[in-house]
Amino acid sequence: MCGRSSERLRQPQPLLRRRIPSGRGAMEQPNVTGDGDAPLTVRFWVLLVITGIGTGLFGVLLMMMLFWVSDLAYGPDAGRGDFQAHVAATSPVARMVPLLVAGVIGGIGWFLLRRYVPGRSDVDDTIWTGDGTLGFRRGLGSSALSEIVVGLGASIGREAAPKLMGGVCGCLLATWLGLSPPQRRLLVACGAGAGLACVYNVPLGGALFTVEVLLGTVRLPVMLPALVCSATATLTAWVYLPAGPTYRTVPAFGFHPAELAWALLAGPAIGVVAAGFVRLVAWVSCHQPTGRWSLVAPLLAFAALAGAGLGFPQLYGNGKDMAEQAFQGAGPLLVFAALGVLKPLFTCLCLGSGASGGLFTPTLSTGAVLGAVLGGLWSLAWPGVPLGAYALMGAAAMIAAGMQAPLAGLALVLELTHSGFALMVPMALACALATGVTRWIDGYSIYSARLATHSGGRAPG
Repeated sequence: MCGRSSERLRQPQPLLRRRIPSGRGAMEQPNVTGDGDAPLTVRFWVLLVITGIGTGLFGVLLMMMLFWVSDLAYGPDAGRGDFQAHVAATSPVARMVPLLVAGVIGGIGWFLLRRYVPGRSDVDDTIWTGDGTLGFRRGLGSSALSEIVVGLGASIGREAAPKLMGGVCGCLLATWLGLSPPQRRLLVACGAGAGLACVYNVPLGGALFTVEVLLGTVRLPVMLPALVCSATATLTAWVYLPAGPTYRTVPAFGFHPAELAWALLAGPAIGVVAAGFVRLVAWVSCHQPTGRWSLVAPLLAFAALAGAGLGFPQLYGNGKDMAEQAFQGAGPLLVFAALGVLKPLFTCLCLGSGASGGLFTPTLSTGAVLGAVLGGLWSLAWPGVPLGAYALMGAAAMIAAGMQAPLAGLALVLELTHSGFALMVPMALACALATGVTRWIDGYSIYSARLATHSGGRAPG
């Protein structure tokens, strides 16, 4: 065979049209395949870069809005500083008022938006079951409302808005310049993953989120545009957002055999918890109030959160400070145990009221406190490991299982903290076991569980 060359079969054709001397095809390596139904044309690459820039700018604008609202509600630097500390420093009345305001704004805003503004605003649904079409006005309105209520203290994630607007950017560009539906879906998915990447400074994690969660395939024709878009959006967002890790005070933990044993036992347990949490997300998503009840439901839910927040200010916001405390091992185990129950319950209460927001950080923070509790108990039998190391592994396992994406979950926690590399083996095992157990029990994720009620026959799965 050596010495004889033949024509290449890949589409589109590569620059070098003839095979190597052995005559074997490049596509015999499974990931070196053709572009499929979404050709990576020059036009597509240009639009991809523009999508990344637009996503980064939207991420900046949305975070500016979030920080401004938080500062207005809880004092200067509340948005970019220690949000939980600012909340805890306020009087009981001053702590409750912003959430009640959020309930009024959210209830009226989402009621009017959903009734009078047409268009799709579920980026996951349009990628998985649609043609990648999203409505600009609907998406922008929903994103703005989401960041306002999160800034005022609602227990939901902040990443849903930039994720949505990243998808909207891709949709608008693809529609204006006539890309095919498969190309539009790919561009929308890349923009959505880039939205997550730019606000948390996690370009690798955002790219893996795109391919593992939104597209479900880790191939070069998918991974390359996902990486480019996430990196472009993250770089663009550096004009305002910090270039360092989101969690800046996480210690550099070392490896200890106790961590490996803990991962083998705790990973499956966290997988069971994740499956239950996902089912709860699915239930509240399917039973959101309709009609005039949707006007008052956010106010009632946020009022309940405000009441609980008098005793547990950690419940306010997306849970970032709660996770950071667990990573530092700075808190009583009983408090972490209480937060491990209350945080997912109040996050689901907010979602069930009709609020639009993310689940990424609430899920991660729940895993962090759960990991700290399980680690504290394990340390009674095998001491020698800092509590924060278990919290870090618990966060990775919970978000991996909740997203049904172990690679993305692992990469995201490493990028968010710039720590944990010495824990790679036990953390990877915890992620794999937790994800596998959740898949075995159920298989839904925090994203598929929120899809709208199926209206055309029986859905697969």
